[in-house]
Amino acid sequence: MLEVLADRTYRRLFAAQVIALAGTGLLTVALALLAYDLAGERAGAVLGAALAVKMIAYVGVAPLPGALAARLPRRALLIALDVVRAAVALLLPFVTEVWQVYVLIFALQSASAAFTPTFQATIPDVLPDEARYTRALSLSRLAYDLENLLSPTLAALLLTVVSYHSLFVGTVAGFLASAALVFATRLPRPDPTRAGESPPAPFLRGLTSGARIYLATPRLRGLLALNFAVASAGAMVIVNTVVIVRGPLGLDEPALALAMGCFGAGSMAAALLLPRLLDRTGDRQVMLPAALGLGGLTVALSAVLGAGLAGDAPADWLWPALLCGWALLGLAWSAVQTPGGRLLRRSAHAPDRPALFAAQFALSHACWLATYPLAGWLGGAAGLPATMALLGVLALLAALVAARLWPAEDPEVIPHAHPELPPDHPHLRAAAGPHRHAHPFVIDDLHHGWPVAGRA
Repeated sequence: MLEVLADRTYRRLFAAQVIALAGTGLLTVALALLAYDLAGERAGAVLGAALAVKMIAYVGVAPLPGALAARLPRRALLIALDVVRAAVALLLPFVTEVWQVYVLIFALQSASAAFTPTFQATIPDVLPDEARYTRALSLSRLAYDLENLLSPTLAALLLTVVSYHSLFVGTVAGFLASAALVFATRLPRPDPTRAGESPPAPFLRGLTSGARIYLATPRLRGLLALNFAVASAGAMVIVNTVVIVRGPLGLDEPALALAMGCFGAGSMAAALLLPRLLDRTGDRQVMLPAALGLGGLTVALSAVLGAGLAGDAPADWLWPALLCGWALLGLAWSAVQTPGGRLLRRSAHAPDRPALFAAQFALSHACWLATYPLAGWLGGAAGLPATMALLGVLALLAALVAARLWPAEDPEVIPHAHPELPPDHPHLRAAAGPHRHAHPFVIDDLHHGWPVAGRA
């Protein structure tokens, strides 16, 4: 997997990603402490509202950079967004009111909602070979998981010698270092004049072009259902692990860290195994069984949790069973999520990829926006085992919907017809007949719908 770092351009971009993630991890800890200073016992409510603001920014703002990235130099856009994030993080230590936290978090997460899909859409241009791109996706997944594990540890070490306000300085330094690495990197510029591609759509249409491509492509409609499966099972882990560990089990904070660490370890194991597995089999053959396993495992763990809390199983079995279950959930979760970038790469021309990655960013976070409050509210109203069972069933249903939406036969090159085009149209010059031809098929200005029985 690490051989992909031999590419100098990707190595710098990956380093920028890792440094920015470390800064974001420090920001998470510092923000929690700032919320406690401002709100005391209401800190949980403040952080919950800040999380909602983050998701609203992710869902609402993400389409904007997809339209901008097709017109602006991506390097300049990425640098500007890193600088904006650094500036906002620099202001956070000076806030004195809770509403100011919400405003700055919205600005910060709006910049992140613009940065992340633009960054993700750049990697396929840097690594056009699919095998190398697959390894880059797994490496990126590892970076996210390591950030979740190591950033709290780093923050704890720093807090032994500095105040939490200094963590904001670390966040600023991380974003500025990321901007410097992007500045030192020459990024490829997609050429919209290549055969089969078209120039970027007008700006207003570009705001919706990513969603239009996404929802018109069968494999991506399947991916949307898989996103919901991931969000359903993942919301149970992220929202209710602390409730399970500190509540019914009566364990301490290190136990919470161990549980989340098991989930992260499972995710990292999948990231390490996926490149070789995907070299031998297709994305669908990996993602759909993993999604079914994710839902089935969540339902099974709900039965284990219910039996343990009711005293129908040995008490000393529940904790190790949950740790093993969390590791397996992390494994399945990553196996569904990591290959998604390969589907997006296949499904658009290079100039359209920023808009498509932005659509994935917005739509996937819309799934989380639905399942986060469901996991929290239902956990308190119906109990943890029932909540886990319902979310597992939702994940299973989403996986079945994905299997229905994503055809088993999903070729890249599809024969199709263009009866609406004149025979001398440039797009038909290489056609075998007056209107019919075959090429790698994606939705664009000349292909508005997916071919059915030879029709474009």
